[in-house]
Amino acid sequence: MKKILFICPRNPFSERYSGDVIRAKKTIYFLSKNHYVKVISSDFKNSQKKESKLSYEGFKEINLFSKIFYIFFSFIKLRPIQLGYFFSPKIKEYVQNNFQNYDLIFFQSFRTAQYMPKDNTKTYILDMGDLMSKNYKQTSVRYFFFNPIRIIYYIESLLVKRYESFCFKKFTKILLHSKVEMDSVEKKFKRKLAQFSFGVTNINKKYSFHQKNYKIIFVGNIKYAPNKKACYEFANKILPLINKIYPNIEFHIIGEISKIDKFLLKKKINVKIQGKVKNLEPYLDKTICGIANLKIATGIQTKLLTYMSYGIPSVCSQEVIKNFDVIRESKLSFYKNNEEMIKIILKYKRNKSFSLNASRRALKTIKKFKWEKVLPVIGKVLSSH
Repeated sequence: MKKILFICPRNPFSERYSGDVIRAKKTIYFLSKNHYVKVISSDFKNSQKKESKLSYEGFKEINLFSKIFYIFFSFIKLRPIQLGYFFSPKIKEYVQNNFQNYDLIFFQSFRTAQYMPKDNTKTYILDMGDLMSKNYKQTSVRYFFFNPIRIIYYIESLLVKRYESFCFKKFTKILLHSKVEMDSVEKKFKRKLAQFSFGVTNINKKYSFHQKNYKIIFVGNIKYAPNKKACYEFANKILPLINKIYPNIEFHIIGEISKIDKFLLKKKINVKIQGKVKNLEPYLDKTICGIANLKIATGIQTKLLTYMSYGIPSVCSQEVIKNFDVIRESKLSFYKNNEEMIKIILKYKRNKSFSLNASRRALKTIKKFKWEKVLPVIGKVLSSH
């Protein structure tokens, strides 16, 4: 039995409906079956948790002025700005004083890599997830040329890429979602990589075709810039065209959202904001399809896995589909332009055979993403170190 120190940027037991939180929690409980796991993260409530092979300690977040200082300090050191935003001196102190007591240190997200001790005798595993430098570079070009946000995202993409290179050099093993992104990593680091996909807990068929179905759903964290831009684009450009044909079709947005975006999007015709929910099932009745219309996409879009786990037909952008090896094989519907997207949605609305076939393929494919099939990758990584 190994003693593992597991470091998260956010409290993995917060019940927050976010991919990184869900993934961390699943990994922690899987590891604690055969090992002792001490979990630490920033936590507003400074909470604690203790089980037989698992304990959690949350360190109170620093105040806004301290965050600004650490952001500036990170920037002048040519490190990603977000490292400063997520930095916790208490976590750094804990790691430096206690890392020798653990056999292995597991870092969830590159935002926690900054706590890595200089001692190179330990095993350090980083669950990087996606190559965020690509994501930020894609995001920057989606803004107007003179927009300050474009400049910030572009600078951050360069800083993150530099930091990703540091991580590839220093860590014992690095986990990535997508095989496509693994193939883009320098050849000399290939031996350090392992593919660790996102998973689903349950598969419940909730979709049924009916010509009176009227919901198009989008599931995700709307505070995340690519998701936010995708929602606004659909509400502003796509939905009005669909409503010219079917005036009753609604766009339902499900996920964490800022007050200002909630206010602005709710003002648009046939846009419904459901916000953060603990259980999706009550919101899935009368659904035509789920969408993943992101133009900024790296790694695996977990919203697609969510739709598939309920058997809901889905449509995604060309940018999203290219990172899904298995899902491409399932003939998931994707589009190259807005006209193609509208045609697919209308076909889901009208064509029973097309919709039910998409639902069946989704339910078949998603079985490969059950957590009990995904998590053993972690066991193999640990057994080799």
